[in-house]
Amino acid sequence: MQPIRLLSALTLSLLLVACASVPDTPLPDGLTNQPPADWAKRQAMLGDLNHWVLQGKLAVRQPDDSGSAVINRWQQDNDQYSLMLSSAFLGMGRTELEGMPGFITLTLSDGKVYRSNDPQELIKAATGWQFPIHSLSWWIKGVPAPDGDYELLFDQQGVLAAIRQQGWDIRIDRRNAFIDGYPPLPSRITAFKEDRRIRLVVTDWQTTQTAP
Repeated sequence: MQPIRLLSALTLSLLLVACASVPDTPLPDGLTNQPPADWAKRQAMLGDLNHWVLQGKLAVRQPDDSGSAVINRWQQDNDQYSLMLSSAFLGMGRTELEGMPGFITLTLSDGKVYRSNDPQELIKAATGWQFPIHSLSWWIKGVPAPDGDYELLFDQQGVLAAIRQQGWDIRIDRRNAFIDGYPPLPSRITAFKEDRRIRLVVTDWQTTQTAP
């Protein structure tokens, strides 16, 4: 399991598919859970954006340690994903992750390959961490995942500011007009759960789809 331990700070944020109820917590000042009139149209458009490639950075903070990595390439094709990560953190180097809900393949920089049809148990045994990659592929677009309860929080301009889902508080910090024909997409999101924090920064985002 030692090679897998080297993946803890990176893969911990990418490997659990789960559903949870929205916590009953007060609304932050200045935010509302009442969507604007055009939200359904925006959500449908972003939800249909299922074939894309992005680059960026990932930062993880947890009680025991912290780390960061470069996302050289994250390609998403519906539920299938392929990520190429690199980091000097813990001497990892280059790592590739490929999978879909319920299956993942990890390839280390030394060529060793690990496969599992139970990503949750694999990562939990190695690191004790959990984070839903399937949901992350929706959250990064600025929409809730289709599975599980959620709450959306909008600012005074009617822009989605946060998503509460699966016990996580996902805050959309910044946006950028990456793709012509689509609403601005998040360029930075920060996800909090208890004493854990995942931050994802997107520097480039492209799609082969034609905008609706």
